Amino acid sequence: MQKTLNKDQKYTQVSEYIHKVLSLIEKEAITEEDAQWITKETVDGFREHVNPGFLEYRKTVTVDTQFAAVEWSDEGSCFRDVNGKEYIDCLGGFGIYNVGHRNPKVVKAVQDQLKRQALHSQDLLDPLRAMLGKILADITPGDLKYAFFTNSGTESVEAALKLAKMHSDRTTFISTTRSFHGKSLGSLSGTAKGVFRKPFLPLIPGFRHVLFGDIDMMRKTFETCAMVGEDVAAVILEPIQGEGGIILPPDGYLKQVRELCDEYGTLLIFDEVQTGMGRTGKMFAAELYEVEPDILCLAKAFGGGVMPAGAIVANEKTFKSLFDNPFMHTTTFGGNPLACAAAIATINVLIEENLPARAAEIGDYFLAGLKEAAAGHEDKVMEIRGKGLMIGIEFHKDEVGYALSKGMFDEGILVAGTLVNSKTIRIEPPLTITKEEVDRVVATFKKVLDGLQTGG
Repeated sequence: MQKTLNKDQKYTQVSEYIHKVLSLIEKEAITEEDAQWITKETVDGFREHVNPGFLEYRKTVTVDTQFAAVEWSDEGSCFRDVNGKEYIDCLGGFGIYNVGHRNPKVVKAVQDQLKRQALHSQDLLDPLRAMLGKILADITPGDLKYAFFTNSGTESVEAALKLAKMHSDRTTFISTTRSFHGKSLGSLSGTAKGVFRKPFLPLIPGFRHVLFGDIDMMRKTFETCAMVGEDVAAVILEPIQGEGGIILPPDGYLKQVRELCDEYGTLLIFDEVQTGMGRTGKMFAAELYEVEPDILCLAKAFGGGVMPAGAIVANEKTFKSLFDNPFMHTTTFGGNPLACAAAIATINVLIEENLPARAAEIGDYFLAGLKEAAAGHEDKVMEIRGKGLMIGIEFHKDEVGYALSKGMFDEGILVAGTLVNSKTIRIEPPLTITKEEVDRVVATFKKVLDGLQTGG
């Protein structure tokens, strides 16, 4: 838009543009001409007004001109681009769509709530927050009882860290290598990846990182901290590491961490932003490993793939620091009526359709198929591992992961090959994915892998 226009002219042009956009949103079906306009506006908009880096990233993980693929609609386990091409979504927004894309029960709950009230006044008591809190207390492990609601995973981790600081006068936190807890300053302090951390150093003081899975190193760190008067306030862990490459804990490791925390009077925070809501074959990965944390962090799939929503759930001894002044930590939109409606409906779908158990069953089927397809490609595929529908395929080289991701995208399968790390690609489809869709993904994986083997 020309900067030389006066304010009225500028607003007139903006209004015309808005009307065109809204008319496209309103359409049940778009034309080929519409699709071309949407694609051009999207690419131009990212280049000039969002971040041109996203365009370069898309070029690295797609084939030829497909970097400009623009998603437009979704349903079930799939989404479609603006030109109508359908993709099976095995990325799932890094674990957002546990109950599927636009699950009708979740959409209905949000629409029903929207007819009544969208956001709350911030002063009166809002009923859905109370009801969702009760539901979470009933379904989370152990004596987790009180909930604080957020809008995202990093906000959930921030809330957990602040709650742990309020619980005692301790300021030391232990996190692990290859961990990912978010990118706001507090959660980034717990995140391990150097490429995300370095530009923002120094981060929040008091964080120490130990090798994930090394209980001896964890114990020695506890001992050292106690000896120098820097007792540990909390340990924060992903029960299964997601961004780190679907890293499973060694047998007994999480229970040993729990025992160490109990021995030293330290809180245990489980970051289940990615592992929660049925993803690993149980409602929460804490149940998978029979460990009860003091604080549980949720987000991603918590809003059912319809609303941004997150939460922490803590036991009373930990949460009671907020009783005297509940305004010590707040968020304007956390726990809003629409998000709570979506979360309540999501939990209902998970329970009624037995999706955690289904994730375990389909996950075993998926893993077996992928391993069979990879047989004979040991020179390229290092390991295939996972729990439930949280699966990682680790390659010997990043380049193989890039090529595999590109090839599968060209065949209509989206997997999580990322710019930052393609040595391990993640497969995290909706828990509603059918066996037929799994078969197609496995067949495509084999086809592309065979092509890499013969064609390089």
